Amino acid sequence: MFVIIVDYVKPLADVDPWLEAHRAFLREQYAAGRFLASGPRRPRTGGVILAHARERAEVEALLENDPFKREGVAAYTILEFDPVMTCPELAPVLGKPR
Repeated sequence: MFVIIVDYVKPLADVDPWLEAHRAFLREQYAAGRFLASGPRRPRTGGVILAHARERAEVEALLENDPFKREGVAAYTILEFDPVMTCPELAPVLGKPR
C-alpha cells in the first residue's frame, strides 16, 4: 500500500488548467483498482492519494502519466506501508484478512 503526497510546485493559477485532466487520470486509476482514495490537502498546497500496487516502481511509472507530473506543476512523495489492519471494506481489495 502506498500513500502518495502531491505537492504543488507552481502557483494554483498554473495548476488549475490541468485539474480536469488530473481528475480523468485519477478516474482511470480507480477503474483499474489502483487508487482507493484521493483528495486535496487543506490548505490547498497539493493532495493525497492512497494507492494499492505490488511494487513502488509500479506506482512511480503510473505517476509519470499524471498530467500534474507531465506538466511540471506537482512533485510526489511516495510512502510505502504494510497495512496489517484495515476496515472490512478494504480487506478483500488488499487480499488480507481483517
